[in-house]
Amino acid sequence: MFSTTTEYALRALTTLAAQPCGIAILGKELSRRTAVPGSYLTKIMLALRNAGLVATARGSDGGYRLARAAASIRLLEVVQLFQGITPLRRCLLSPAQECSEANPCSAHHAWKGLRAEYINFLERVTLADISNPAPPAPGGPTS
Repeated sequence: MFSTTTEYALRALTTLAAQPCGIAILGKELSRRTAVPGSYLTKIMLALRNAGLVATARGSDGGYRLARAAASIRLLEVVQLFQGITPLRRCLLSPAQECSEANPCSAHHAWKGLRAEYINFLERVTLADISNPAPPAPGGPTS
């Protein structure tokens, strides 16, 4: 359903979303936590930064953090950034043509419903919806 790049971006973003507010993660640590190769992650994070989804900082407290609240980042933004949603408009049985009410194929009406549900899911679900809170630090409070 998602390209590898989109999946990696979602892993990175949900990891950042699980962090306490304002706490940055170094790229090397983010790569380790998400199991995304460092050089690939760097390119993804650059695209996310350019799109205004993540912020970066240098220095002792540097690294990556979300640029906006996780609840304000919809999955649609991430999917559009890395793979778009235009392929969903192509005909299921004939990818060279666009799905059309004027010239439907035999699968058009079923595909149309699935496509609408998929887009609705991407518009409705946010990073906050799919992110787990960060686990407590080792030796920290367990409340």
